[in-house]
Amino acid sequence: MNFHSTEVRQRALALLRGGSKNADVARVLNVPLGTISYWKHMDRAKRGECPGKHDPKCPRCDGRPLAPAAYSYLLGQYLGDGHISHYSRHRVPSLMITCADAWPGIADETEAAVRAVFPDNGVHRLQRTGCQNVKVYSKHLPCLFPQHGPGKKHDRPIALEPWQQEIVDAHPWEFIRGLIHSDGCRITNWTTRLVAGERKRYEYPRYFFTNKSDDIRKLFTNTLDLVGVEWTSLARGSDPFNISIARKTSVALVDTHVGPKH
Repeated sequence: MNFHSTEVRQRALALLRGGSKNADVARVLNVPLGTISYWKHMDRAKRGECPGKHDPKCPRCDGRPLAPAAYSYLLGQYLGDGHISHYSRHRVPSLMITCADAWPGIADETEAAVRAVFPDNGVHRLQRTGCQNVKVYSKHLPCLFPQHGPGKKHDRPIALEPWQQEIVDAHPWEFIRGLIHSDGCRITNWTTRLVAGERKRYEYPRYFFTNKSDDIRKLFTNTLDLVGVEWTSLARGSDPFNISIARKTSVALVDTHVGPKH
């Protein structure tokens, strides 16, 4: 950790008060931009110059309209690759959805869903090795994602509230899409058959969804039943973590609404 002298901090504040931009001050003084921003915020707070409190409305608490299709997709993403955390240094909790760099289109779709569900909140992408974290801060995250709780999702019960189930029932494909984009995949399987005495190779597409939570897998399969997709459960070892969609008509149906990751 770098520590900066009082002299450096005072010089930075003098430049900031004089109208210099944060980035320019950071570059001139060779101080991280985040540190400069923090110094500026604390200085403005001390002098009573901070802007008014930012208090976005909540669909659950305040009746603000909720984008249901975007929420259904985001709920699927949260149950798969998302988590909510609240660090002691932060005023409000954050939701973070991890998206692999291999699928930039999914990261774009996830960010768009977050912005639609939280239109008055800042949405950020944090680049990490091999992935991007799409992140939003809001004190109302527990209102919109009541499945949040201590520990890992597969170690605690996961059930939808009636209002969430209504949204999923109205927008089932968005929910399925979010779950497959997070914990699913589309692959090409192959097999051989003996035809007229000659062994031939056949290839066919197949979807998999893998999640350690019995409850989340059940939410997935219940929604597949709702839209008429046939599925089977495959055991990995002694645990049925994998849901397979292999029948031709069902794969074609999922292809229409989900398709390969992008």
